Amino acid sequence: MKAPTQNDGAAAVTQAPAASKKILLVDDHPITRQGLRMLISQQPGMTVVGESDNAAQAMDLAAKLKPDIAIVDIALRSANGIELTKNLKAHSPDLLVLIVSMHDEELFAERALRAGARGYLMKHEASERVIEALEKIASGELYISDRVRARMLSRLVNNRTGEVTSPVESLSDREMEVFQLIGNGYATRQIAERLNLSVKTIDSYREHLKLKLNLDSGADLVRYAIQWVKAQDTM
Repeated sequence: MKAPTQNDGAAAVTQAPAASKKILLVDDHPITRQGLRMLISQQPGMTVVGESDNAAQAMDLAAKLKPDIAIVDIALRSANGIELTKNLKAHSPDLLVLIVSMHDEELFAERALRAGARGYLMKHEASERVIEALEKIASGELYISDRVRARMLSRLVNNRTGEVTSPVESLSDREMEVFQLIGNGYATRQIAERLNLSVKTIDSYREHLKLKLNLDSGADLVRYAIQWVKAQDTM
């Protein structure tokens, strides 16, 4: 096997045996990528062919390497993993995507599936179940927890697809992205630069967020977002 070669940023490329499932890792934590690479390398029929720590680089590697599966974290530095999943699927419809994230599956699993992912795995379970998840989605199945599956079935049976249990659930994917960045301490101009949008557009998103979350002021929005992000980090 050809040794990994380091390119710009966190990119790493490895040549896979012909019969192996080719896997692309997208996560901005080097230790997480290293752990996944080591775990997957122990499995016959699977090879990590590339790594990236950002969405733009991941798109380039997906086009060049033609992986069978991409393992994608939601929290990336340049864009979130759900938006990246949509873009990957738009350019490579046959690519299978497994989301591996620390964020609560109650809020993000269904969003990930709607974006085109075939599975969602919490990071604290990754070392135990990532191979099982990869095998399932490679065989054409969805991989989600029993809790999420039961919730989705309940909504389907009771025809309550619009039901939400938290105001945050009502946010669109882009609104959620802006909300998270606010909670992580980013100012309006920083968010605009990070998402490649205008300051005016971000101001508009902030107004929508206040309305949807029933908040009176920008300060209330910032406090609520910070509290929400901290709560996610402790789960």
